[in-house]
Amino acid sequence: MRHPTDGTLRRLLDEPAGVPDADREHVATCPTCLGDLGRVRTDARLTGAALEVPAVVDVDVDVDAAWARLSRATPPVTRATAAGRSSRWRAAVRKPVVAAVSAVVLFTGAGVAAANDWLPIFRTERVDPVQITSTDLVQLPDLSAYGDLQVTREPDTEQVADAATARERTGLTVPEVAELPEGVTGQPAYQVAGVVSATFTFSAEKAAQAATAEGEVLPPPPAGVDGSALRLEAGPGVAAVWSQPTGVPTLVVAHVVAPQVYSSGVPFETVRDYLLSLPGLPAGLTDQLRDLSADGATLPLPVPAELVTSSTADVGGSPATVLTSRDGLFAGVVWVENGVMTGVAGSLSADELLSVARDLR
Repeated sequence: MRHPTDGTLRRLLDEPAGVPDADREHVATCPTCLGDLGRVRTDARLTGAALEVPAVVDVDVDVDAAWARLSRATPPVTRATAAGRSSRWRAAVRKPVVAAVSAVVLFTGAGVAAANDWLPIFRTERVDPVQITSTDLVQLPDLSAYGDLQVTREPDTEQVADAATARERTGLTVPEVAELPEGVTGQPAYQVAGVVSATFTFSAEKAAQAATAEGEVLPPPPAGVDGSALRLEAGPGVAAVWSQPTGVPTLVVAHVVAPQVYSSGVPFETVRDYLLSLPGLPAGLTDQLRDLSADGATLPLPVPAELVTSSTADVGGSPATVLTSRDGLFAGVVWVENGVMTGVAGSLSADELLSVARDLR
């Protein structure tokens, strides 16, 4: 497919609803177009900052004065590039300044929108187990050593009175079990959770300091990575829980809007390859993550190797991961369909849980 023009990229910022779906999908997965979009976004920000005109006010703009402010505000390298396009931007800034929205992508299921300069680079379409040992857990570096992590939205989990309330709170279909396994009785309790969101901003300076402290050298970050941000969103979610009289869950069936990752402009492949090159990651874990599907759609599912085994199965035509504790006391089945991740787990056998999963309504 051809690459969208600069005009289309600018429209993706100013009027995303007016850009054809095919162009939006192409930009979201094309490293070349994401880089061009980052350039267009930078120019738009600089122009907007220079004009200093409220978005809701339509007034005449002193273009010459605005261009002078823009030139003073632009870093030397960007200034040279911007100067080469001065005539085009002089025409553009005669229009009212509009708040930028880089992309609005509605996924299937409950759907979560990305706005305000964020582009989707990862959405979960399947899960794949990644074996993690206790040694790996000890060796894993603290993410804060590489930048700043901020939880921007908590899930606010709570129990609700019934399935109707759960659906109203989450917008998700509440899972219904066709036939309860032997030993599971009564009515379930319903729990709901909202969207959880966190943002990680990479800092080459902090990462270099962390590498030096470990006697390592930080690999040079690719262009655009230093200072770039990733945003993870997951949820909302709903669960039906059957418990023993002691309160210990016997069966849990849950739907949750699967995790999605948005970028401030860096393509998925660039982020993945650079993060996996950082010192401190266990070699075995790094190799497993590299072997995952490279299409930005496979969610790694950490599995404690000493405690749990994993296998695959089919649930309604979707590939599922089956987890079984080595002591036989716990099992679970996880799969993704239409952007929603479903989990069936409990103190039952894997075969019993697969039967529940395949008969969900």
